[in-house]
Amino acid sequence: MKRVGIPQGLFYYYYYPLWKVFFTFLGAEVVKSSPTSKKTVDIGVNLAVDEACFPIKVYYGHVSDLLKKDVDYIFVPRFISIETRSYICPKFMGLPDMIKAGIKELPEIIDMTVDLSRTDKGFKQEILKTGSFFTNNKKKIKEAYNYALEEYKRFGELVRQGYTRQEAIKVWEGEEVFLSEKADLNIGVLGHGYSLYDDFISMSIVKRLRDMGAKVHLPEHIKGEDIEKEAASLPKRVFWTLGRKMVGSAFYMDKNSDIDGIIYVACFGCGPDSLIGEVIERKVKKPFMLLTVDEHTGEGGIVTRLEAFCDMLIRRRKLSESNISCYG
Repeated sequence: MKRVGIPQGLFYYYYYPLWKVFFTFLGAEVVKSSPTSKKTVDIGVNLAVDEACFPIKVYYGHVSDLLKKDVDYIFVPRFISIETRSYICPKFMGLPDMIKAGIKELPEIIDMTVDLSRTDKGFKQEILKTGSFFTNNKKKIKEAYNYALEEYKRFGELVRQGYTRQEAIKVWEGEEVFLSEKADLNIGVLGHGYSLYDDFISMSIVKRLRDMGAKVHLPEHIKGEDIEKEAASLPKRVFWTLGRKMVGSAFYMDKNSDIDGIIYVACFGCGPDSLIGEVIERKVKKPFMLLTVDEHTGEGGIVTRLEAFCDMLIRRRKLSESNISCYG
């Protein structure tokens, strides 16, 4: 049985159930890299180019981790676009080439191009090409992908029930995840999934906020049409898929009377984040905090800022004051 390695980074949090079911249906064994740790980060930082953003550096560490797991292939898709008229960060487009250039003695890389910017015709051919690593039966490959899509929809339903994408993956794989309904605050948390749902990168911000008595609202909990409607209020369309999702989610949360404040988790070195975070900060009227993280970010500083933000929101509510600075 062929073993396919999937790094626990970047779009893993969005599409892992889809790819796992697809490869398993074709007779392969799927192997994940270990969860992100300081060792993962240190290895990734040493392997990646300096100009790479933090999540890309972490991804290098995950690929390196898979080298110890005796895999026959490593799946590194080349993301260009996941919807019409929108694009993903250029670093994702060159990721397979960057990995091949930066890490020696790699097993064969399954380099699948995902480009849905115009039509899905090319993507369908990429599915067949990827499936051909395991079988020449095109009918079986199509059947595998259709079956994987059904499982992916089930995963999406879990996300909409209030879980983070990381928690939804655990539930989808059979683990039990408990969500508390008791909360003194309602806080919207924004950020690219590959940084927000990686506990090491985000310093477990969602869990920390819940422990502080807050119910966390995420972009995945908002209907897609509502996000698009709010994002369309900008004079120019945001052509980054994730950036537009963050803008639309922020504007929607800003209008939601139940939400007390909004936090945006950005990664240092991310060009789109630097622009989108600024747009959101200027437009929203509710208390807002931008948290920028990288490999040097200290846990103590993050916890202190989260506690101060929550304390400010509670004080603001108790005193019924609308003029308290959103920075405490």
